[in-house]
Amino acid sequence: VLEGWYPTAEEGDKRGVVLIVTAAKEGAITGGPSFMNNVGEELLESLTVDNIPIFTEEEKYNQCVTSVVDRISAKLNDEPVPAAPKREVNNTGRTYKTKEEVEKSKTLTSTVVVTLLIIAVVVPMLQYYGYTARD
Repeated sequence: VLEGWYPTAEEGDKRGVVLIVTAAKEGAITGGPSFMNNVGEELLESLTVDNIPIFTEEEKYNQCVTSVVDRISAKLNDEPVPAAPKREVNNTGRTYKTKEEVEKSKTLTSTVVVTLLIIAVVVPMLQYYGYTARD
């Protein structure tokens, strides 16, 4: 890609490309030799292992690119490099009721359903009786 954009080695030597693949939720960083040496293997590893997977899993692609560019810019400008994002741990507790919880609410639910069925049968009978009793 760099060779197509920058035909001479001098033009592409200090350039880099961040590639984010949204379908696969992964990415890569590449560049000219000078760019890659100045960024360093440790930061490149952190970017491809921490930044890109965390933000792409959450489908925050713009934030992913911004974070990567900010960290690379800080490294190239000899500023403190921002820390990598941390993966949020979601509480994955159960979403179903236990047998004891179901048994507790079963009697109340049964009572309500039976009462509604009785009302649904008795009220129309009483209405019918009321209409026919006048005759």
